[in-house]
Amino acid sequence: MKVLLLKDPKEDDCGQDPYIRELGLCGLEATLIPVLSFEFLSLPSVSEKLSHPEGYGGLIFTSPRAVEAVELCLKKDNKTEVWKKSLREKWNAKSVYVVGSATASLVSKIGLDTEGEQCGNAEKLAEYICSREPSALPLLFPCGTLKGETLPKMLKDKGIPMESITVYQKIPHPGIQGNLQSYFSKLGAPASIAFFSPSGLTYSLEHILELSGDSISQIKFAAIGPTTARALAAQGLPVSCTAESPTPQALAASIRGALQPHIPCGVGHSATLAP
Repeated sequence: MKVLLLKDPKEDDCGQDPYIRELGLCGLEATLIPVLSFEFLSLPSVSEKLSHPEGYGGLIFTSPRAVEAVELCLKKDNKTEVWKKSLREKWNAKSVYVVGSATASLVSKIGLDTEGEQCGNAEKLAEYICSREPSALPLLFPCGTLKGETLPKMLKDKGIPMESITVYQKIPHPGIQGNLQSYFSKLGAPASIAFFSPSGLTYSLEHILELSGDSISQIKFAAIGPTTARALAAQGLPVSCTAESPTPQALAASIRGALQPHIPCGVGHSATLAP
């Protein structure tokens, strides 16, 4: 059975996208089609703030792109050496909160120790932060233009200071329409389509509805988390499954459960990557 994943390819240490591998182990043939591109913003301002860890109680990262923005700042402003010599250690003396294993992995690569990665979404991370001993200094929160308000509101309600800075914005991937047309013309409608963000849904839904035609009612729609699931429901689409956590294993299990609920994951099929 075919599954369409609307996300960028990300190779792991094994040289394969982990979502493709996990779905393959469940006997599902997965294809990746990127639906988002990103533009980084306010990098000089981010760089300045990173240079003054003494002014903050810690960091919050809820997306891999925010970490990439920080990494880009360090490279662009030739701060790599000073980061390794002093800044990294100073930030590591503070709390660095993250959502999910993918974000945690990237944060670890720039030398920071993380906590909270077991939290599957921003709401759970906010609960975790609120359970910790609060700092009088604000937490620095690099984020995207479409950040949710759940985490900021929960921290504000608990009197925990936070300073957010917008470091990236999402834009439609330039090849989305052509790649979707190519997929549907060659393979037809998939058994399931997985969405990884409300933005990805916004930029792809019109094309999917047009290409699916009467088959739309047969497709199982999957969401990587509750925020994306709510966006699907707001568009009037039935949400067949939502991953328990934003991980390849959890998404694969939820999709397999929606498609073939009585068959456990095992060694499975091949997978492909759209151009």
